[in-house]
Amino acid sequence: MAAKSLPIPSHFDPNKVDKVWKVDYQRLAEKALEWRKEYQISPSSEDQFKIALILVDVQNTFCLPDFELFVGGRSGKGAVEDNIRLCEFIYRNLHRITTIIPTMDTHQAMQIFHSIFFVDDDGNHPGPYTLISAEDIQQGRWKFNPALAAHLGVSVDYVNRHLAHYTTELEKGGKYQLTIWPYHAMLGGIGHALVPAVEEAIFFHSMVRFSQPNIQMKGNHPLTENYSVFGPEVETDPDGKVLVQKNQELFRQLWQYDAIVVTGQAKSHCVAWTVADMLKEIQQTDSALASRVYLLEDCTSPVVVPDVIDYTEAANEAFQEFAGAGMHLVNSTTPMEDWEGISF
Repeated sequence: MAAKSLPIPSHFDPNKVDKVWKVDYQRLAEKALEWRKEYQISPSSEDQFKIALILVDVQNTFCLPDFELFVGGRSGKGAVEDNIRLCEFIYRNLHRITTIIPTMDTHQAMQIFHSIFFVDDDGNHPGPYTLISAEDIQQGRWKFNPALAAHLGVSVDYVNRHLAHYTTELEKGGKYQLTIWPYHAMLGGIGHALVPAVEEAIFFHSMVRFSQPNIQMKGNHPLTENYSVFGPEVETDPDGKVLVQKNQELFRQLWQYDAIVVTGQAKSHCVAWTVADMLKEIQQTDSALASRVYLLEDCTSPVVVPDVIDYTEAANEAFQEFAGAGMHLVNSTTPMEDWEGISF
């Protein structure tokens, strides 16, 4: 397999990265056949140096300006610019990336981080971006909405106990306080789908390399958040029962690769917690595995809501900690053959 980077295919249009449109799968499949022949690209199963590319939540809901939780970063254009670079990175390294692993945040309305889940004494719901602390729950400022109990198959007392447990566990673990997010990544909705330009690149890679994307769904349990693809923010309920099992199968799969490249949205939340969980597993297994992980910094942005919240510094600090543990901070425009530890 050639070591040099490939050109960007003519079908890629950076001006469409911020828009919703239909991917023409059949035309792409035909073009992929031509691309494979022209550049003599071998199937991914023949890769001697195997590379996994984890794309965290590259979905419309986070990546398009008109959608619910657009990750604009401080520039206001974050995820759009990130995805232009991401698509170009995939196309240039099509012959090197063995498997693409997209994660997909997957929600419904009645979940612990959505407004409908809570009420105050007057029956009001909290607004988007409200932070709910353990003290808020203890003082009764916010309580579980009893109208949801039957639909979720739980008792009101159980969920209120769970909220006290949940918010306490978040604070004990040094994680962000429970945040009420706008309704987003709704299962079955347009916002849940992958960004078309990125989906197009993934499909093209699949056709050229004979490599099925390994899509990972997360975040659909009503009683816990799931920023990380590897596990929930709080693993147990107030009675010690496990809410969501850790994704040990994905861990097992990843260590079959020589390099694991991670990027996506948002740098401060789902990317940071995914990498943090990966690092925790590495430290419990073999700390040397950290050197296999490459964080694609210029294809990810932090959550910034002007005049409300700005997680830029927290995201940067997390990435510096990951680098200090042995992971690599890299840019998409640097040729992969120049990355430390990469060998084609």
